[in-house]
Amino acid sequence: MKRGFKPVPLQFGGEHEKGRRPGTENVPAIVGLGKASELAREELDQNGPRIGRLRDRLETGLLERVPGVVRHGQGAPRVPNTSHLSFVGAEGEHLILSLDMKGVAVSSGAACKAGSSHPSHVLLAMGVPREIAQAAVRFSLGRCSTEQEIDRVLEIVPAVVQKLRAASPAAAS
Repeated sequence: MKRGFKPVPLQFGGEHEKGRRPGTENVPAIVGLGKASELAREELDQNGPRIGRLRDRLETGLLERVPGVVRHGQGAPRVPNTSHLSFVGAEGEHLILSLDMKGVAVSSGAACKAGSSHPSHVLLAMGVPREIAQAAVRFSLGRCSTEQEIDRVLEIVPAVVQKLRAASPAAAS
């Protein structure tokens, strides 16, 4: 900390660490967090490549089946479980709701901005045009994701995107 800075404690009642916090560290929780981190690292090494293949299969299938899809982050190092795509001409929030009604859960924007109807500030900072950023959704896969689930998404998404594009005011012009 900067010399002279006096942090305001969030809790009171002890003088640990020069009055910054009360109480004794929760040693069992600290040990548990360490073990959980160790197991997560092992799982990442084991499941990361499989999840990455599923993500690639999802992206390839959507790019083949749906015209006007933009894959964000292509060519850059990416986490294996996340695909961020824009479906040009299909507003992201409408796509999220339509897919949710079909049992497919997706998000828009960044995880830290969940619930916001604004396009991702990250995509905008990357130079992605607003109308493409507004059409972006994020698919997140996990250790329990299966090929059958990818197949189901590949069946559902093209029809939903087509329906949204047909209903878009831009389609009428």
